[in-house]
Amino acid sequence: MSVSSSVRRVTAVAAVATAMVGTAALPAAAAGQHPGRLHHAVVYISGVRHDGQSRADHSNRTLNMQWVAVTNSSRQAVNLDRWTLSDKDGHTYTFRHVRLAGRATVRVHSGVGRNTKTDLYQDRRTRAWDNNADNATLRDARGRVIDTAAWGAGHRRDGGVRHHGVDHRR
Repeated sequence: MSVSSSVRRVTAVAAVATAMVGTAALPAAAAGQHPGRLHHAVVYISGVRHDGQSRADHSNRTLNMQWVAVTNSSRQAVNLDRWTLSDKDGHTYTFRHVRLAGRATVRVHSGVGRNTKTDLYQDRRTRAWDNNADNATLRDARGRVIDTAAWGAGHRRDGGVRHHGVDHRR
């Protein structure tokens, strides 16, 4: 293979890769809240544990096995004060005086506990998330939907996490 054919092949591969990245980013830009600018989600729902408890078991230990993980993928801390996490029925947890460090994750547990940098507690006495089908919606202090995760009937098997791509570095 000659040098010029190698250069053409590398150029063609780069062009295809660029086109694929542009195509993948298109839906995010179309649905994004900042036209003309692509934003990657900085804060997003990175995991959900909604299963593993029976409807009859409302012990605090069991309730705290149910959680939603919220991750900050940026290097800068994000102020989550007055942000909310809610289910499809409108049950809502409000973050109070929470600053999520850069590249950190916090789990929001359903039951009662002592808040730390890595674990927050809703102080509920009943289940927060339905095993069969539900969704978790993360909203900022202005009420804008930042991210949702849905599971159950009609949702993808991978948890259905969908990122809205709003940048909320503070």
